[in-house]
Amino acid sequence: MTNNIKAGIVSYGCYIPRYRIKTEEIAKIQGQDAEAVKKSLVLQEKSVPGIDEDTITISVEAARNCLRKTNLDPGRIDAIYIGSESHPYAVKPTGTVVAKAINADPRLTVADFEFACKAGTAAVQAGLAMVKADMAEYSLCGGSDTAQAAPGDPLEYTAAAGGALFLLGKNNVIAEIKHTCSYTTDTPDFWRRKHQKYPSHGGLFTGEPAYFKHIVSSTKLLLKETGMKVSDFNYAVFHQPNGKFYLRAAKLLGFSEEQYKDGLLCPLIGNTYSGASLIGLCNVLDKAKPGDKILLTSYGSGAGSDSFYLEVADAIEELRKGCKVPDVKHYLENKKYVTYSEMVKLGRELHG
Repeated sequence: MTNNIKAGIVSYGCYIPRYRIKTEEIAKIQGQDAEAVKKSLVLQEKSVPGIDEDTITISVEAARNCLRKTNLDPGRIDAIYIGSESHPYAVKPTGTVVAKAINADPRLTVADFEFACKAGTAAVQAGLAMVKADMAEYSLCGGSDTAQAAPGDPLEYTAAAGGALFLLGKNNVIAEIKHTCSYTTDTPDFWRRKHQKYPSHGGLFTGEPAYFKHIVSSTKLLLKETGMKVSDFNYAVFHQPNGKFYLRAAKLLGFSEEQYKDGLLCPLIGNTYSGASLIGLCNVLDKAKPGDKILLTSYGSGAGSDSFYLEVADAIEELRKGCKVPDVKHYLENKKYVTYSEMVKLGRELHG
């Protein structure tokens, strides 16, 4: 998706639950060597949603953080798109609750998106298209999840909670989205049938024919369509089902540690699914300077990847002035550890 109409991120906000569980706690229950697991997954701990937290509450907090950075009247938002694979309701949109919570005008379009872990970036693409087509002055888009895993499943180590939303428009843009493209195939690496409580996955199959193929192919497609080189980017962010996959993908594509390190949060918060690559982008935007170029590629099982080329604008400095909205660093540092039994009590792993 590219044309001469400039549009992009006007503001952004994220939210990560304060509860954390260490990899050692889960390894103890699963009867595995914690150090071996940490080394294999490149994972120290993950976020855990509170008993009163779900995709809706996470999205609301991210939306409020996003809007608190600006003086924008929520009534000027014409589209709200929320991506997730853990929407609380099978029939009842997450986005309508978000719209009500931020006092958006009812004269807007709302939709929930699903495409595993890339539902959030798919929502951003749709919101960007609405703005570029002048069908929306501003759109609020992104992804949130409270990921679930069956007790004893390897996914239990990484399935986490968090989300990020972005205000998109044409005025006061802090990061122009200069190009986006996608790469999609029918690759059944991860799925959940109707009425199933927990997802199933193809084990090692989720790596080579799924994650790596799509991440690499989508990123290379973006480079080809834009004429950009890996060395042209200051930052690179990828979907992060675990730290090991992220690091391998970055190295396969030729990105340096200096380029990819700020986008990698999985070792500290786990895989937040639809929020994973987008929270990584938030962390990069917290640090980026005007003129910096950012590459982002998401991944969603089933399977597909969305890639974005963003260029940071001067307006980002104005957005930061006097800003007291919690940034990613705040959420990484303000945490409370729980035991495995406390995690179960919070009601996510065993009760969905």
